[in-house]
Amino acid sequence: MRTSLLFALLGLLAGTAHAQDLLTKRTGEAVSVKVVEITPSEVKYRRADNPDGPLISLWRSDVYMIRYANGTQELLNGSPTLPAAPVTAAPPLAPASPAPAAQAALPAGVPMVGNQDPNDAVLAEPISLDGPRVGFTILPRGVLDKAHDSGTDLNPFITQFGWQFEKRLFRLPSGVSGLVEFVPLVGGLEQGQFLPSLSGLVGLRGAKGFEFGVGPNLTPLGSSIVLAMGTSIKSNGVNFPINLAVVPGASGVRVSLLVGFNARHR
Repeated sequence: MRTSLLFALLGLLAGTAHAQDLLTKRTGEAVSVKVVEITPSEVKYRRADNPDGPLISLWRSDVYMIRYANGTQELLNGSPTLPAAPVTAAPPLAPASPAPAAQAALPAGVPMVGNQDPNDAVLAEPISLDGPRVGFTILPRGVLDKAHDSGTDLNPFITQFGWQFEKRLFRLPSGVSGLVEFVPLVGGLEQGQFLPSLSGLVGLRGAKGFEFGVGPNLTPLGSSIVLAMGTSIKSNGVNFPINLAVVPGASGVRVSLLVGFNARHR
């Protein structure tokens, strides 16, 4: 009786050890995982070699295909953009290279290696993001004097409230993205004032979230150039941007710090 139970337990463990899915990214990298959830924007999974480990989220647009443990396949996006890479899961669970089934599922005429057009390396997936922004601006003496001459008395520290509209125009395989942003703000509400401003920026964001941009800035007191830099912290599909903006001008330099959050949509 004990022997039968032992064999049954070993069979169950063996079946569990092989119950893994194969996730192929658009870069060609294949990873042995256990898929937990697929949402309209993300694929959530745990590594097959660490089934009790943390839940990992990956943008759905970054996943090419999933081959489930039962043999079925699900194609989520277009063809991979780079040569296939070895499976990253630890042996013996991970195969030494992407499974033949994953390569066989590629559309006809799409090479995994070799003479790809350089433009194929650019992931042309425009993505829109928007969300609230809050912060403050420090005004120089020249701006305060100019506002006073216009009949408005201000303290040098004003709060800012507004919204960020962002469009990701492209993303390279290295993770660098090209961005266009529009940020309308209203400042001075704590002083009983309504001071609108509008900034438009063109910039880049690195793979780790660092970003910078430059563009025009318009306020009732005039126009100037805004220089901005910062970072975006991503958590569970939500971005938390932190940006420092500098607006130089003839009346002095305005410095703003803005934070907020935004989520992507197509």
